Amino acid sequence: MIKAAFFDLDGTMLDRDASVKQFIVKQYDRLEKFLSPISKRTYCERFIELDNHGYVWKDKVYTQLVEDYQIKGLTSEDLLEDYLTYFKEDCLPFPRLVEMLEQLKQNHLKLAIISNGNGRFQMDNILSLGIKSYFEVILISEWEGMKKPDQQIFQRAMMKLNMTPKECIFIGDHPKNDIIAAKQAGMETVWKRNDQWNGAKTNFIIDELIEIPQLITNLNKKKEFSSF
Repeated sequence: MIKAAFFDLDGTMLDRDASVKQFIVKQYDRLEKFLSPISKRTYCERFIELDNHGYVWKDKVYTQLVEDYQIKGLTSEDLLEDYLTYFKEDCLPFPRLVEMLEQLKQNHLKLAIISNGNGRFQMDNILSLGIKSYFEVILISEWEGMKKPDQQIFQRAMMKLNMTPKECIFIGDHPKNDIIAAKQAGMETVWKRNDQWNGAKTNFIIDELIEIPQLITNLNKKKEFSSF
């Protein structure tokens, strides 16, 4: 029986692409006196291109922006500090996130987050989404000294919840870091469909978070039936 659900954060619960688009416009407005030689559209589009859906850390992104546009009066460190300070104010969840978590808790599932990224930054985003209290375990790669797809971070999360792989399901958007890695750890896997990739070798595919509680209920009924 599935007793625990493990979640990725960015692209799974946090609509990171929408959040970034909202954030970068506000960053331009905050710092317009320094950035005004660049059009808002150019600055925002170049940031989003360099960011690559979050897979390039922002020190490199801002260093490249400063170099590309010869920005004066601001360093890449200044821009990065602004990102670390203000991004949490623009965190947007995917639809019905809290409703889905509420249903899972009502069904007595243990919940965990396994996320790659900067510890304080990711925790700020979790707090901004208002979901921290739903999770018994939150592992963030910087604080754990390991990151997905390393099997150890999955094993650590299961150990903290005292769960076996057969009792766990992992929901994520990245075919390798989330789906293949969790499957190798012995978990059931759910891929949250993402336009960045053509597909993932997974047990289940969803488009909306609210599909998850019924999916787990159906899976447990199937497991229970097959045990007779």
